[in-house]
Order: sequence, then structure tokens, then C-alpha cells
Amino acid sequence: MSYLFDFNAVSIAPLLKGLWVSLELTAAANIIGIVFGFGLALLIMSPFRVIRLPFMLFVEFFRCTPAIIQIVWIFYCVPMLFDVFLDPITMGVLALGLNLMAFNAEAYRASIQAVPREQIDAGIALGLNPLQRILYIVFPTAFRASIPVLLTNGIVIFQQSALVAIVAIQDLMYQGKSLATETYRPIETFTVVALIYFAVSFPVTQIVGLLERRRQLLVS
Repeated sequence: MSYLFDFNAVSIAPLLKGLWVSLELTAAANIIGIVFGFGLALLIMSPFRVIRLPFMLFVEFFRCTPAIIQIVWIFYCVPMLFDVFLDPITMGVLALGLNLMAFNAEAYRASIQAVPREQIDAGIALGLNPLQRILYIVFPTAFRASIPVLLTNGIVIFQQSALVAIVAIQDLMYQGKSLATETYRPIETFTVVALIYFAVSFPVTQIVGLLERRRQLLVS
């Protein structure tokens, strides 16, 4: 192979700038997914079909369609259909946040169903109303049980944030594409980009593994 590698041609500054945008998108999307995902889980567990069905369809739509289609649809179709125009970063957060909401809702639902009935009965005995039982009993228990899945979903959304480059948000992937075009060094550039994604994702996956092992020890 006659190709000569030259990693010195890869400027780290724009990639770090893009990484910061990716982390901002990820953090905002995770806030949406963690907070509203729990509420969505409660809605899809409603005993009333008229309430449950629309939100179940919402979850299935985001779970069963490609994230890139969701991003493009929200960026281009929402302004045309609903006359709503937001800045690109906000639209990116919305697209990623809605996607994460759907996946987190399923994680929460499994954890909510696993909340011991004795804890609910204790809350009733203490005179807590339904909202208080949700806030002080169900949510803390379900959240702790869901942490490994929430972290996994969060790192997946960090990786999927690369898709917003297609709509010209200047994230890590967008900066990598621009740099590769300018330097004519796509191999080196995208290798560095991949390593940056790996450097952020790998520690989180290790934390998830540690939490899973600790939970298995507690159960056993």
C-alpha cells in the first residue's frame, strides 16, 4: 500500500468544538429523555385505552423508524406543516430528545412494574395521595432500577447525534467531514473522529457494566 498517513494534518481544535456541540445535544436530549420518559411511561400504563393508545403509538413510531428519518422529518416537515421555525440546535435537541423519550419510557415501564406492591401499600397507609406516591415511591425506585439502561440509551443517543450533521449542525461529525474535505485526509480525520467518540463512550459502557454486576450481586 502506497498511502502515507499524516495525522499531523488533522487539526484537533475544530473537532473539539464539534465535540462540545455533540455533548450539548446529548446532555439536553438526556434531560428530556429522563424526565419526560418517566411521564410517558405512566401514560402508556394508563388503564384507560383512550389515553394509553396514542402514547403507545408515539413510542412505537420512534422505536421502529430510523433515527435519521426522524431527524430529517422534524427539521424539514415540522416547519412546513406547523409553521414552527426553531434554530437548528433546538431542533436537534427536540429530535434526539423525542427519540430518547420513547426508549427510556420502555425502560421505566419495566422498572415501574417491578416496584414492590408493599411499598405502594405503605405509601397509602401513610396517607400519600397518588401524585405523592409516584414522586416519592415509584419514581425513585424505578429510576434506580433503570439507571443502567438509561446510561446505555444516553450513550447511544450521543453516538446517534452524529446524524444531525446531515442537517448542517456543526457537531463532531460535521466538523470531521469539513476537515476531511479541506485536508484531503479522510482516513486520518475519521479515524480521529472515531477515537473521540470511543473515548467518550467507553467509560460510560464500563460504568454500566459495573452497575449491572453490582445489581446482580445484590440480587443474589
